Amino acid sequence: MGSGQVTDWQGKHVTVAGLGVSGVPAAKVLHGLGARVTVVNDGDDARAREQAAELEALGIAVRLGDGATLPDGTELIVTAPGWKPDKPLFAAAEKAGVPVWGDVELAWRLRKPDAAPWLAVTGTNGKTTTVQMLASILRAAGLRTAAVGNIGVSLLDVVTGEEQYDVLAVELSSYQLHWAPSLRAHSAAVLNLAPDHLDWHGSMEAYAADKGRVYEGNRVACVYNADATDKPSTEDLVRAADVEEGCRAVGFTLGTPGPSQLGVVEGILVDRAFVEDRHRNAQELAEVTDVDPPAPHNIANALAAAALARAFGVSATAVRDGLRAFTPDAHRIAHVADVDGVAYVDDSKATNTHAAQASLAAYESIVWIAGGLAKGATFDELVAASAKRLRGAVLIGRDRELIREALARHAPEVPVVDLGRTDTGAMLQAVQEAKRLARPGDTVLLAPACASMDMFANYNRRGEAFAQAVRELGA
Repeated sequence: MGSGQVTDWQGKHVTVAGLGVSGVPAAKVLHGLGARVTVVNDGDDARAREQAAELEALGIAVRLGDGATLPDGTELIVTAPGWKPDKPLFAAAEKAGVPVWGDVELAWRLRKPDAAPWLAVTGTNGKTTTVQMLASILRAAGLRTAAVGNIGVSLLDVVTGEEQYDVLAVELSSYQLHWAPSLRAHSAAVLNLAPDHLDWHGSMEAYAADKGRVYEGNRVACVYNADATDKPSTEDLVRAADVEEGCRAVGFTLGTPGPSQLGVVEGILVDRAFVEDRHRNAQELAEVTDVDPPAPHNIANALAAAALARAFGVSATAVRDGLRAFTPDAHRIAHVADVDGVAYVDDSKATNTHAAQASLAAYESIVWIAGGLAKGATFDELVAASAKRLRGAVLIGRDRELIREALARHAPEVPVVDLGRTDTGAMLQAVQEAKRLARPGDTVLLAPACASMDMFANYNRRGEAFAQAVRELGA
């Protein structure tokens, strides 16, 4: 199975690794194409049995409780993106010369000959927002589009469905990119790089390299973050990529843009990349106030979305109209209420230190509610960068001690409330303590810098608990 399209699936032995959101649709699609499909899954719980029964009713073989052994006769593995590269199944596949694809690779190979090009977005933080902004801009330009990929809408469903699109806005995770070797986007952006998922990738270098795969074979533009100070930087990834002749590197910056960049001048988003004579000219795209919310990292998201849209030939007016029409998802710097002159902001989606730092940078004087599951993260850099903005901190969750120690080292004068409780009333108490610490003009910011599963089902539930607690204060 080389890099070309596979046209004849009839009777091909395909093993699908993992049930779940990508495995079940992949198994169904492959079965529908005439492949002989076996699904293997590590777990054997009630949910897995339910999914297995559904697939078996269609005539698909399912093997629960053993995801390590390669089924006899396997010619291809299609894996769920979350399966780690070091799993025994993949070692067995390599030994047997069996290729491994992810669901994104499968979708890429199953595209119709006249399929819509992909504008791809990856990065540690901001992917979903940027892809949704991009789709909003493309729609404002009158293009048939959808926000797809790691965002809830399955790429497989889109490429095999009846609906016709002009262009797709595609969110891709580092996991998905790892398993998508032949993907070639029209244009792509890596928004930022910060340590995340290192337990999966093994090292920062491997993580960055998987993110950088999004640039491989780009035709028009590789969009990178010109402000990034991390190493390797997103610009380094562009330099390392093998792109098509004539593809350009286009930077985005919160400062004044140079030639071949998009940036900000006196409250205006401007383009000096996709204009005639970019050394002398700039095109106004939108005002900073057209972006919701106008926090610095969200302006960066808007610039990246605008760059990808401009690479696709979209007008400046459509960029402005698309940004104005966009409303962010819940729990992403969402203003909940003002109570006694204090703003309460829910950024429960800030589940890692990089996202929390971007959130903290958006406000001048903050009472910070933080904590949860650290996932191996350290907090010194975050606290040192944000110390001067902190009026106080309220810590919750299992790994709050790590944040408390970082605060003691880098912000010893900031008052800290350490809440040991993890019951349902903990968030209400956290908000009450934050109110006690706050002064009129301050912002009480839930930006946990941690995952939520120690206390809540997910970050949505955590954000809802915060909003409910704020409403009780107001009442």
